Amino acid sequence: MKKVLFVTYFWPPSGKASLHWPFDMIKYLPENNWHPTIITAAGDTFSQKDESLLNEIDPTLLVLKTKSPEPFNFYKKFLGKDKNEPLVASETISQTNKGLRHKIAIWIRMNLFIPDSRMGWYFPSVMEGRKFLTGNYFDAIVSIGPPHTSHLIAKRLSKMFGIPHIPVFIDPWTDIIYYKNFKRDKLTLLIDNYLEKRVLRNAKKVVFVTETMKNDYVKKYDWLKNKSNVLYWGYDEKSFENLPPNPPDKPGQALPKEGEVQNPSEKEPSEVILHAGNIFDYQNPKALWKFIGEQVGKGRNFKIKFIGTVAPEIKNSLKEAGLNKITEYVGFFKYSDMLAELNKASYLMVCASEPRHVPGKLFEYLRTGKPIIAFGDDNQEVNKILSEAKAGMLFSYSQDGHEFFENVLKFKTDISFVKKFDRRNIAKDLAEIMNHF
Repeated sequence: MKKVLFVTYFWPPSGKASLHWPFDMIKYLPENNWHPTIITAAGDTFSQKDESLLNEIDPTLLVLKTKSPEPFNFYKKFLGKDKNEPLVASETISQTNKGLRHKIAIWIRMNLFIPDSRMGWYFPSVMEGRKFLTGNYFDAIVSIGPPHTSHLIAKRLSKMFGIPHIPVFIDPWTDIIYYKNFKRDKLTLLIDNYLEKRVLRNAKKVVFVTETMKNDYVKKYDWLKNKSNVLYWGYDEKSFENLPPNPPDKPGQALPKEGEVQNPSEKEPSEVILHAGNIFDYQNPKALWKFIGEQVGKGRNFKIKFIGTVAPEIKNSLKEAGLNKITEYVGFFKYSDMLAELNKASYLMVCASEPRHVPGKLFEYLRTGKPIIAFGDDNQEVNKILSEAKAGMLFSYSQDGHEFFENVLKFKTDISFVKKFDRRNIAKDLAEIMNHF
């Protein structure tokens, strides 16, 4: 059996959503004649914990945990927060916070942390990796980013030991959406682009989780064309096996006609619109909130539910639309409970941050078979997946999405199409990439 070393910052008991792709690759690669070992961070104090994931780990799996300074502990102290007070991911880069300390913290993060806030993990991991790999032969190194520090660690170990490196890009590096509307120093950008290019030059193969991101990188570096691959984020079919039965579909309510108000006694059960995952200021469908507010005023029984963190600007927009009473913020759920909540909702909402972004939650949404309302400006890839799956509709952020509710009964998700995104299949594709260096 061939051996592969994974470098991934997030690992259980972290509840970070971005660990699920490497988690499932590692779970299924042994079926394809690849035996994984992992280098990960010893302590991730930023993310919520999901202890249930520990039960799914093969007890024979070797996990090397290396120390990593947690910059968000300093961030909390700088802002005067209690050390045990949880941070809200969508608030750490929110532009609604005009406080001086917040602005200083943002500038430091954008300009001094290169390539990202996990840069302190680099040296402990390279040292541990060098110690472990001395006398241990491996056939490949796979790194998962962001944080893109993981790619720098893997590249260094790749050069030291002559092991082929495959960086996996969940998000872009130098122009990730988090940097939107923030100013980065020219020197910072110069160094960051240099590091990105060095990693990609050294890589034997490169994996992107969206076709649009791959095409964007090939446009930036034309020499990437013949070594770039797309493996979608996907979902794990096994995670859906033990879910409670899918509740019977409730017929979608017809939109009230102009001037018509429904009798409250004739209301159907709540139509629950659910969003799972962190949602940021730049993912705010204001026109949708206004439309829902109008429908509620006419007697329609909507309920909005958020699992994960919600940015201040979005909460403000919901308040302005008069939706506070029908909106529920439930916070973090462990993974299995989150899937169960998806299964109970009437409609699932997903918000793409930019054209290269195919939200990971989209694939879990697809597997539930629930109608999906998506938002994203000029996101042809999400639109294509939704159309081929017959699962929902995509709108720009300036649209209110009323056509979705008019056509909701027409969406009948093609589960056979969806199952091609099962991570068991994706792990097989990753193994094939590594088999053909």
